[in-house]
Formats: sequence, C-alpha cells, structure tokens
Amino acid sequence: MPGPSPGLCRALLGLWAALGPGLFGLSAVAQEPFWADLQPRVALVERGGSLWLNCSTNCPRPERGGLETSLRRNGTQRGLRWLARQLVDIREPETQPVCFFRCARRTLQARGLIRTFQRPDRVELVPLPAWQPVGENFTLSCRVPGAGPRGSLTLTLLRGAQELIRRSFAGEPPRARGAVLTATVLARREDHGANFSCRAELDLRPHGLGLFSNSSAPRELRTFALSPDPPRLVVPRLLEVGSERPVRCTLDELFPASEAEVYLALGDHRLSPDITLEGDALVVTATATANAEQEGARQLVCNVTLGGESRETRENVTVYSFPAPVLTLSEPSTPEGKVVTVTCAAGPGALVTLDGIPAVVPGQPAQLQLNATEDDDKRSFFCDASLEVVGQTLSKNESAELRVLYAPRLDDSDCPRSWTWPEGPEQTLRCEARGNPAPSVHCERPDSGAVLALGLQGPVTRALAGTYRCTAVNHQGEAVKEVTVTVEYAPSLDSMGCPEHITWLEGTEVSLSCVAHGVPPPNVSCVHSGEAGVVEGLLRVVRQHAGTYRCEATNAQGSVTKTVAVTVEYGPSFEEQSCPSNWTWVEGSGQLFSCEVDGKPEPRVECVGSEGASEGLLLPLASPDSPSGVPSIASGLAPGIYICNATNRHGSMVKTVAVSTESPPQMDESTCPSHQTWLEGAEAAGLACAARGRPSPQVRCSREGVPRPQRLRVSREDAGTYRCLATNMHGTDTRTVTVGVEYRPVVAELAASPPGGVRPGGNFTLTCRAEAWPPAQISWRAPPGALNIGLSSNNSTLSVAGAMGSHGGEYECAATNAHGRHARRITVRVAGPWLWVAVGGAAGGAALLAAGAGLAFYVQSTACKKGEYNVQEAESSGEAVCLNGAGGGTGGGTGAEGGTEAADTAEAQAGGEVFAIQLTSA
Repeated sequence: MPGPSPGLCRALLGLWAALGPGLFGLSAVAQEPFWADLQPRVALVERGGSLWLNCSTNCPRPERGGLETSLRRNGTQRGLRWLARQLVDIREPETQPVCFFRCARRTLQARGLIRTFQRPDRVELVPLPAWQPVGENFTLSCRVPGAGPRGSLTLTLLRGAQELIRRSFAGEPPRARGAVLTATVLARREDHGANFSCRAELDLRPHGLGLFSNSSAPRELRTFALSPDPPRLVVPRLLEVGSERPVRCTLDELFPASEAEVYLALGDHRLSPDITLEGDALVVTATATANAEQEGARQLVCNVTLGGESRETRENVTVYSFPAPVLTLSEPSTPEGKVVTVTCAAGPGALVTLDGIPAVVPGQPAQLQLNATEDDDKRSFFCDASLEVVGQTLSKNESAELRVLYAPRLDDSDCPRSWTWPEGPEQTLRCEARGNPAPSVHCERPDSGAVLALGLQGPVTRALAGTYRCTAVNHQGEAVKEVTVTVEYAPSLDSMGCPEHITWLEGTEVSLSCVAHGVPPPNVSCVHSGEAGVVEGLLRVVRQHAGTYRCEATNAQGSVTKTVAVTVEYGPSFEEQSCPSNWTWVEGSGQLFSCEVDGKPEPRVECVGSEGASEGLLLPLASPDSPSGVPSIASGLAPGIYICNATNRHGSMVKTVAVSTESPPQMDESTCPSHQTWLEGAEAAGLACAARGRPSPQVRCSREGVPRPQRLRVSREDAGTYRCLATNMHGTDTRTVTVGVEYRPVVAELAASPPGGVRPGGNFTLTCRAEAWPPAQISWRAPPGALNIGLSSNNSTLSVAGAMGSHGGEYECAATNAHGRHARRITVRVAGPWLWVAVGGAAGGAALLAAGAGLAFYVQSTACKKGEYNVQEAESSGEAVCLNGAGGGTGGGTGAEGGTEAADTAEAQAGGEVFAIQLTSA
C-alpha cells in the first residue's frame, strides 16, 4: 500500500514519541473491533510551521475516509486504509483535526489536537523618563507581544544584573498569547546611570522542546536631586567701566552636580564661568567686565538647570565711569631757584584736592606755585579726586615728583670722616654725596694711590686701613672730604710672641709673658692649669710651676687662647720607692731591676757591682717604656752590692743597692717520680715528692676524684692518681703521680668439678683462682702416684681424664709472687667397684702403699733434681716441670684457711717443700 516517504514517517513518529498521546490527557482509541487512528494525536508546532498527519483504520475495506481541519493543506497521500496530509502555515493557537472512515455503515473517528507556540522575539521595555527625581516612584513596563502559550512564559525586570521582579504566567489558558509585566520602582541616587531591562523566557522543556529566552534593549535611567533653595550669588554692588571684578554663584544639594547647566550673565552679556564641583555642591566663578555702553543699573543673573528644573538668583549691579585725575608739573626737572607750577585736574563731577587743598567746585582743577630749592628735590605732589556713586564715595589719586638740580654735598651722615670696620665680614663701603644729578664719588689714598671700591660688597682686610681723599662731582660742581679707615681684628698669638714650649731651671727667677697682635691692642693673661689666679710678675721657679698654662688675649673683636707648656728642669734624685736599696731577683721571671730616678731631663742610670761575685758587673735595668714581663736576663744574676749612678746636665747622684736571688718551685722525676709503688699492709706514709726552690717550697699531694681516707696502713684502695702542688712566694708547680699498691698472694678460690667425688674412669677438674699484685705464679702438688695430669696455660686449672684410684687424695694449689706465698688444699675421692682392694687384704694394700711411696720419693729425689718430670703418656706435645726452685720457696709462714668444704673437699696448712707439675708447650 503506498504511503508517506520513510523520512516523513520518521519525523512523524519522532514528534509523536516526544509529545506523547497522553500529554494532554486525551483518551486512547476506543476499544472497538474496527477503529480509526490519527497520528500524531497531540502536536505542538511553532507558529507558521507545518505538520504531517497520518489517518488510518483497521477496517478491511472502508467505504470512504478523510481528514477534516480548517488548516491549509499542501499535499495528500493515501492508500486503502490510510491517509497522510501535510498542514502548512499553522497559525491558530489551537485546532482539533478529525480523522474519519466509513466502515460497515458506521463512522469511525479519531480526533487530534494541534497547538502552536511563538518565541519571545519581541521584548519591549517602555521608555523611561528623561530625568527621574530621586525619592519618587517611576514605572517599569515590559511587553512581549504574541509570545506563547502564555502559561509557559516568565518575565523578569532587571536593574543591571540584579533581578527586581520575576513573574511566571503558569495557569493561563492554553490559547492565551503575549504578556505584560509592570512594576513601580523608587528612584535612588545610585540608580543614576543604571541600565534597566526585561528578560522573557518561554519554557517548553516539559513538552520536549527547549527553553527560549530573549531580552529587551537596556534603557538607562538618569536620576537627579535639586535643592528647592535658589543659588547664592555674590557680586559687587559697583562695577567700574573697564575694570574686572569676581563673581561667585554656589548651590548645594545638587545631584548629579556634573550634569547641571549654568547660565551666568551681566545684563544681556553672558559671562564665561569656571565650574568647580565639591561633592553635591556647585561653585561657579567668573570675572565681570563692563563697558561704557553698560553704564547705569544692571542685573547679574545666575541660573542652574538640572533634570528639566531650574533655580535662579538675580542681583543688582551699578556700572559707573571714573577716570583717574591728571597731575602736571610745569618744570619736572628745574635748576635750584626757579618757579614751578603744579596743576591737578579730573573728569566732570569729580572734586579734586592738591596736597590737601581742594578745588573751589567739582569739575574745576586745583593749582599751586613754588620757588625750587634743594629741599624740594624729590618732593612728591599728590592729587586726589572723589566721586559719589549710588550713595558711596569713591576716590582716586595721582602723584608726581619734582627734581631740583644742585651741586654735590658730602655730609657726615652719608660719608663719615672716620670708618671703623671689623676684619673678615663682607662690607659695602659707602661714601654717598647729595646732589642732582647724582654725583660720582671717588676715594683714593694720597700715599699709595689705593682706591676704595665704593658701593661694592667685599671682605674687609687690614690693607684697607688708612686715610683717603674723597671727591664728589656732577655737572653742578664738586665737593672734597678726607676719610680715615680703621680695620679692627681679633687678637693672635704666634710662636714669636708667645712660644708653645718654655723651659725653666729650678731655683731661678723668671716671668711668663705673651705678646699678642690685634686692633685694638689686646689684653693678655695666663692661668696655670687647675688654678684660678693669673700669673703676674717675677717667679722663683719650683717644680710645681711645671705644667700647662692657658694664655688668653682679648679685645673688642674677640679673643684667642693658646696653651703654653712649661717644663721645669732639675738635677737627679733617688727615692726608695722607685729605686729600692734591697732587691730580690726571682730566677726565671725575666724581671729586671727598676731604678727610676727623678730628674729633668731624664737622668742616665748605671748600676755596677762593687764586691764579691758581682764586682765589676753591670746590673741590667728595666726601661720605663719596655713592656712588663718580657725576659731580658738569659742567665743567672750574680747577687751582691751594686753602686747606681744617675746623671743629667744639671748634676749626678749615687745610691747603693743590695741584690739577692730566689727561685720559684720546681719538681721533676728525680724529686717527685711520676710512678710510685706501695705495699699493702705497710705503714701508711706520704708520697715521696720534694721540690727545689728558694725559699723552700711546701709540697701537698692529694688524690684526684675520691679523697684518700686517713688510715694507719696501706690499703689497695689507696691506688690511683695523685696531684702534687709545690708552693712558695714566687709561684707554684704541679706534678701528677700514679700510685700502685702491691699485695701478697691469696688463693681466693679452689674448687672441684664435679663436686662430691668422681667415679673410676671419670673426669674431673680443679680450678684455682688467686688474688695478688704483681700477678702470682700458680703451682700444684698432687697425691703420689697420680699420673696423666693436665694443666692449663697459666696453671689455674688441673684436669684429669680417666680417673684412677691413684688420683684420689689431697691436692694443693700454691700462689707465689715477690711478696710471699699462699696455698690451699682440696681432697678428691675416687670411689668404685675396686674398693675390694682395701678389703681384700692388708698385705696387698701395704704393698701398694709402699710402691706409691717409693714412686713419690723417686719423683722428688730424682726427677725434681733434674728439674723435669715426664708424665707418662700425659701430653704427647708437652713436658712436666718441677717447680722447686724460684717461686717455690718454703712459704711456711702462710697457711690456708681451716675448715671442711662441701663435696668432701678440705684444705690444710701448707708446709714443707712443695713439688708441682706444670705443663708447657713443646
């Protein structure tokens, strides 16, 4: 069956799926055996758009069918059971097309719904007023014609980006189109220059379409505030023709002041104002100028316009004309003795006065005559004119000067006969003469021809002093005068008149005088440092006169001071404190004999030995300028009597000095050995430490760290490091001594392992530990017949492997060093099945005992005599040594502690000769 194109079908199906038949709540096709269907059932089309409708039925053979609608059609396609038609230029807000078919004498129908929407293409904001007063309401009105459906529209009024009001038209009838939103807004100052606009939004997203929005063009609002008061106008009451006077007009509470228009005029002549803004105040200034045509009463107006409103102020101004008076002299410059006429005149209506004498009537001139003299030269004449304008009297004046010509005159006031100037500062030398024309003045010294530079500023020097002849000359004659110039200057003290250094000899008579230069002549006085009185007249010199004197010269121009050093010289003299009669030299100190002699100039001192070992020897002396502590004597100094002689150019003096020698403490290995040994138990005594020195040093020794307790005899705890300090009046010396305490040996431990005896064939070990210093030599004595005995490298351990009955018995361990010997004994029992030997018969036991005794005797008498003993198969790589010589002494005086030890061990007193076996490596 022919039908719409595939593209059209896809478009229709898409639109139908988007809108949905249930969007507007329409009922589905009636549930009948035969039905008619219209697709899309509901459609939303943009106004002026087009739409394809498909009308179909399930009737096998419909009689006829069609599509009823008032909309324009553009094309139709049909088949047996369907009909497709395109509707174009759809503009109706809402229409309901009907699809129908005639089937089996019944009419099948399907009704659809087509609605149109229109975008908000036109958004119009009603124009705002040109100016809006602040504090008053204005209306914002927004129109969106034709846009719809209105129920999907939202309008928003904006100030800039700020939303003022927003309204949604939801709930309006579907056929409603277009919308208007109106709001009343209060105008504010900050709204001036703000842009207002309207935004329209058509939201079709619930219908499967988008959000369409548009905004109006922004409209600028101009707000203003204008004070109800008129401007304040400040103007002159009177304005003279040709003159300029300031005008000022101000108005407050004006916003925006920059937008205000100002009109300022004098009569019909507009002024050029200068406008200044001061916040909300407007200040207008201008210069008012009047011409002759404006003479008379005029008005000055100030008008301020803002926002179509104006404020205005008017003030009255009187324009007048008043020319200055005219003053004339018949001879402005005249010789002395000639008559001069002076005239003062003014314009109509003005009353003139000449030097205080008024004219007879207003408008008439005033006049006077005089015979010119010297006193009239540079005389000023004054002409005053007064005019009354609007009840106010105005005045103007004019002046003129008369010049009278006369010969020069040199007065003492202008050119004094005597000039006195201080030296140094710049001065202007003036000698002025009266005369007209002005005379020229020339001052010259008759003796040298030197000329004073009159009228010029320059420094005053002593060379200007002298008498000058001054001459004043002009065309009327000349005048002559003698002038004396005196230059004063401050005092000076030079080395010729007042030397810096003066030397006096004790006992002579002198005077201290300083000659100073200066004008006027200075007064000179000298004062000794630290004293108040002035030095005057002759002085008998004593040493107290030496020192610094302050000499001051004073006159009217100032003062000068100078320091004079006075030295008093005298012969040598000895004093005990600075050069002692007895001196002790300390060996090694590098100290020199100091013999300072009083005298000026400084005496030369020499000390020579006079007897004994020092005869003829020079005693080295310390220089007052040499640093202390620097050794200058390389070898010993000979003691004895020395004669010291001090000499300068004023005499000499002799003194006898006795020199002795002493030395600081000194300890070394010979007087205080650094390592010392004590014996424990010996009587306690101090360290063997002594020191050399003079006087004899005192030596004290103390142990470092823990102090040594006081005890009668030496203990091992006395060992340690001692610090010995030797002291006498010239210093100290220290030495560190290490003390070791030696003591006799003591066998501190003798033990068997395992304890309690050993079975035949078993192993056992004996351990012997001794305490001694220096370390003790360990030796053992075994029971007779005990073979295969092993010893450790230091003999502290005795071991037996495979014990036999012969290994049972008493063992003795002996410790020996240089201070003695100590021994302890222990009994080892070997018990087992062979004890029947002891029970079997006394004869066998006796025979065995005799054999053992014989073997022991053989070992003692034979092997020990040879100094060695071979242990039978004991060590294949060792040898047995009999210690019956050194280190094996009798030691009879030392006994072991008595008592019985555990595990059947016991120790007994050691006595007699002890033989031991020591294994040494081959």
